[in-house]
Amino acid sequence: MDRLTEMEAFATVVDQGGFTDAAKKMGISKSAVSKHVSSLEARLGARLLNRTTRRVSPTEIGLAYYDRARRVLNDAGEADALVTSMQSAPSGVLRISVATDFGVNHLSPVLGSFLQSYPDITVNMVLNNRYVELISEGFDMAIRIGELEDSTLRARKLTDTTRRMIASPEYFARHGRPTRIDDLNEHKLLHYSNQSSGNVWKLTAPSGEKRQVRTAGWLTVNDGQSLLNAAISGLGIAYLPSFLYADALETGLVQEAMPDLPIEMQGIYAVYPPGRFTQPKVRAFIDFLVKSFGEKGPEIW
Repeated sequence: MDRLTEMEAFATVVDQGGFTDAAKKMGISKSAVSKHVSSLEARLGARLLNRTTRRVSPTEIGLAYYDRARRVLNDAGEADALVTSMQSAPSGVLRISVATDFGVNHLSPVLGSFLQSYPDITVNMVLNNRYVELISEGFDMAIRIGELEDSTLRARKLTDTTRRMIASPEYFARHGRPTRIDDLNEHKLLHYSNQSSGNVWKLTAPSGEKRQVRTAGWLTVNDGQSLLNAAISGLGIAYLPSFLYADALETGLVQEAMPDLPIEMQGIYAVYPPGRFTQPKVRAFIDFLVKSFGEKGPEIW
């Protein structure tokens, strides 16, 4: 006989308290249930149930076996549900967290194409400039840029972006252009307030030496687009990713402050909670993002 069916018959008898109710639950005859349980006991060489005319209860061995058998049956049920879920069309509410500047400039423009391809998915995109706790705050996934701090999350790389120091031609005309990293101490720097390192710029010298610049600036703000606008207005030097400054650099609104420095690269990732399988709606969206951003970055946006 099928081992899993024997387990199911035994566990159902324990759950229902007797063979008659177990047979109704399983949709088979009482004699079939009894036959499955007897076969299981014979195979194990142990009595699992105490049978009386009034009631059926598990023996000590039967109770220990029931605990393990119920886990196996639950896992089997989850496995069946997994296959069904993975074969079904993606659907449901997809809650996404993304930084405001990337969400507005690059994620929002491609959402229409995704929703047209998956009409049963509803997207709830939350724009903010902090790292959210995906599970406790109820997010299905997030887009993260730079070094991933939470190693417990699963991640898939979408593309890369560069980071460069940029300012307007007018700013360089008034204040000059820095030629060494130490020169930045004499300039007006524009800082991003949500950096975990604070108002510190981590740079690489032409020699490969890692340097840190700790200089107060005229402006500190928690939004990258605002920093770019400030740089274009001539307020100072901003240290920004290419997905923000690419168009302004191409049109001459800003220039590189120190083009001889090695280019700093950052990854852009889709991150989502750990688990044995990925929800179809999450998997569909991540596959879509990989395709959408596959030909973008690190400089071309």
